[in-house]
Amino acid sequence: MRSLIEHARSFRRRSAENAEHFARLAEGQSPEVLFITCSDSRVVPALITGARPGELFELRTAGNIVPPYAFGIPTGEAATIEYAVEVLGVTDIVVCGHSHCGAVGALVRRDDLTAVPAVRDWLTHATPRPEGTVDDPTVTDAVQNHVLTQLLRLRSYPCIEKRLTAGLLSLHGWFYEVHTGSVLAHAANSDTFEAL
Repeated sequence: MRSLIEHARSFRRRSAENAEHFARLAEGQSPEVLFITCSDSRVVPALITGARPGELFELRTAGNIVPPYAFGIPTGEAATIEYAVEVLGVTDIVVCGHSHCGAVGALVRRDDLTAVPAVRDWLTHATPRPEGTVDDPTVTDAVQNHVLTQLLRLRSYPCIEKRLTAGLLSLHGWFYEVHTGSVLAHAANSDTFEAL
């Protein structure tokens, strides 16, 4: 924690060279991309993409799960998605899963999660349960299939369906390899994840 505090204390001094950029941020935000990814500390969207402050609107959930849209039952995730699409007018949404994902791994292995009931109940939103090789620590196949499921789930959100139909929005499935730093993107024509 100490190094984080020291970094925060010196941030203003170090950011003085970007004073104009930060001044513009005070006027509002206009990110082009909503980046949905896992809460995992090893996944850092700005580091992966090189985005500067104001360029990515982020939604981080355990297992990068997009819960089902339910009319009349507000969730923070649905509010974030709706705000990004309707208010900020993002033109792209990336769902980025990652290797060695604890949430997807727990689902694949069918771990007993009774000690963490909130986690257990949250992971029920991952239906259908991702399938993959139980002994694969990277859970690559399971995570990639899970990313595609979340993209399908996004299509059920009214604001997204409307923008997709109008040709104003594109959805992207990414897979980040924690152990190599590589990013793969889903290619619809081959239905595989390929290097960016």
